[in-house]
Amino acid sequence: MPTDDIIAASIKLKPGNRPRVLRGHPWIFSGEIKALLPPECDGTAVFSRDSRGRFLGTGLYNGRSRIVWRRLSRGRITWVETFVREAIGRALKRRGNAPHGRLVWSEADDLPGLVVDRYGDVLVVQFLTLGTDRVADTILDTLREALHPREILLRNDAPARGLEGLDAEVRTVSGRSLPPEWVMIEGMQYRIDWTSGQKTGFYLDQRLEHVAVGAYAQGARVLDAFCHQGGFALHCARAGASDVLGVDISEDAVAGARGNAERNGLEVEFETANVFDFLRQQEAGSRDLVVLDPPPFAKARGELKGALRGYKEINLRAMKVLASGGVLATYACSAHVDWGLFTEVVTSAAADAGRKATVLRFCHQPPDHPVLLAMPESEYLRGLVLRVDRA
Repeated sequence: MPTDDIIAASIKLKPGNRPRVLRGHPWIFSGEIKALLPPECDGTAVFSRDSRGRFLGTGLYNGRSRIVWRRLSRGRITWVETFVREAIGRALKRRGNAPHGRLVWSEADDLPGLVVDRYGDVLVVQFLTLGTDRVADTILDTLREALHPREILLRNDAPARGLEGLDAEVRTVSGRSLPPEWVMIEGMQYRIDWTSGQKTGFYLDQRLEHVAVGAYAQGARVLDAFCHQGGFALHCARAGASDVLGVDISEDAVAGARGNAERNGLEVEFETANVFDFLRQQEAGSRDLVVLDPPPFAKARGELKGALRGYKEINLRAMKVLASGGVLATYACSAHVDWGLFTEVVTSAAADAGRKATVLRFCHQPPDHPVLLAMPESEYLRGLVLRVDRA
């Protein structure tokens, strides 16, 4: 794409409503504009204006997507190499030199649809919008110049690409294979399956919670439900838990968690089971610490009602399993389940279980997954660490 083009195209909002973009949200939906632009504008940067013609900002446009415009800046810019490089530079500066973590987080870093995670000298990159995909070479060159990674893996297999009219692919930039390997994350070694593991290889957004919850585990009988790679279980075992059991419905996840425990020299039991069924079968008061870290129950707003039933059920069962005075660390990673809904569900579960729940910690996604105040969707991970007593 030329680096000196002057943007001529603009979208204009329909009159008579107040879309969220007027309150600072970075998205405009197809139903909020007067008319779509010609197809040749897809993947480029265009201006947006309100119904009176007042300038709102510059953003990535895609007429094939329900989200037709994603803000880059409130100013007049062009989607060119200079902007890409400067935005990535700002994002990297904010993160510092941590050996692992999220380096670029989409709209929160003024790069809609770009996700970059670092695992030591390997970068895992996702291009989730047509606009970022079209300038992939500039982005990759910038990352190589700034960080000198051993390899860059493109994990372009997220469903969001399909909504943008993009194909799915998983490949290294070098073209060489990238077999699984052991990576040290927060003092624990994990076997990372780069090409077929969850997300970009590991749940980096929970790595600090793994450590924090371990602080409650000394001498405790611990249950790590939905354990996946075993992060909570491993840190609890290292912290001196009396016994630790991890449960997950995925046989592959359980096998991986077992391997991680062995690699770190930790004694942890793992079991393959449906967590809902497993909790129903457990003896009351049999655990001192229970961790609930389920996958997202509500990936779409239409799934919210069922998701809330699911969250209540597992929290109710977990509280019954806990001994009086035990600790429940419970999380939700569904963006549609906001703080109000989440706390309401957990409060209702405590009431039905006949328990008194006291908050020890409010939990959030880590600072390298920043939240935009005007974009609730950017906050997707929340949790509570509770002391649970018999009422």
